[in-house]
Amino acid sequence: MARKAAPGRNTTIVDVAAKAGVSAMTVSRVINGQPGVGPDTRATVNDAIRELGYRPNQTARNLVTSTELRIGVVYSNPSAAFMSDFLTGVFEEASARGARLILVKGEGGRAPPLEAIEALGTSGVSGVILTPPLSESPTVLRVLRDAGIPIASVGAHQVAGAICVRIDDRQGAYEMTRDLIALGHRNLGFVVGNPDQAASAERLAGFHAAVRESDGIHTTVAQGDFSYASGLVAGEQLLDAAQPPTAIFASNDDMAAAIVSVAHRRQLDVPGELTVVGFDDTTVAVTLWPPLTTVHQPVRQLAAEALGLLVTEIAAPARPSDRIDRVLPHRIVRRQSTAVPRQD
Repeated sequence: MARKAAPGRNTTIVDVAAKAGVSAMTVSRVINGQPGVGPDTRATVNDAIRELGYRPNQTARNLVTSTELRIGVVYSNPSAAFMSDFLTGVFEEASARGARLILVKGEGGRAPPLEAIEALGTSGVSGVILTPPLSESPTVLRVLRDAGIPIASVGAHQVAGAICVRIDDRQGAYEMTRDLIALGHRNLGFVVGNPDQAASAERLAGFHAAVRESDGIHTTVAQGDFSYASGLVAGEQLLDAAQPPTAIFASNDDMAAAIVSVAHRRQLDVPGELTVVGFDDTTVAVTLWPPLTTVHQPVRQLAAEALGLLVTEIAAPARPSDRIDRVLPHRIVRRQSTAVPRQD
């Protein structure tokens, strides 16, 4: 059973900073009574703290001030936009907590060399944050567990021995698919993400769940791996199908952007002739034309929450039965890449 947080514990220092319109470091200075913050800003931050119910974890704060807190971050995500948001969130939270980050990077979605993970495990780190797709990597998890290191896995589902911080991927995909059907689309394409990630299967399950609720829906599914390159291949496959879809739902924004590119190359108007939607709501979603309708995943908040929960775990380890599975809210962001299907 997941351990329930005390009131206000869901809120992170990044949330307070966003509410107050200041940096996470400014919030940290206010919380710790440090100088360098004007009275008006200090009052604004304190108002945000009260409104959000934020309560700093005193045990974790004492831990940080008494010893150096060193947190490893192991990452290898093919989406540069996702990692940019993630690293921003984790750096802000680490800065506010006085934690030192040690980054270990793999390439192309693959885990770093085993010796690099083993070296991290023996380097004296206090805990490790794993990012997708390494959040569920059996090899990485085994090495860290064997070293007795607390782990926070971001975007992971039911990872034994680790704190999991994620959104409800299935529900997000379900809601997006329902939106497409409500627009009148009856011929849907779907691009699956990395087959090694539970989030990929969850998003596909959400898509199918929505489709089952309506009659007369034709679906075509293509395999991707969350990379832009895989989205190009999937887009060609879907648009070459005997019954090409009028709407394509890609499991992340990078693959959705690739499909928009394929459509443009084929001189198909998006969204006039083809609706395209994505998942994540990274910067990619707003740096192409038309900007993508997508499922917003609060990547920065996921990173900040993971670090905060990990610090709490380091200060006061939980029993195995109390391991945390924290689910943050998502939402649909509607932009200009969707339209009703063209009537020929």
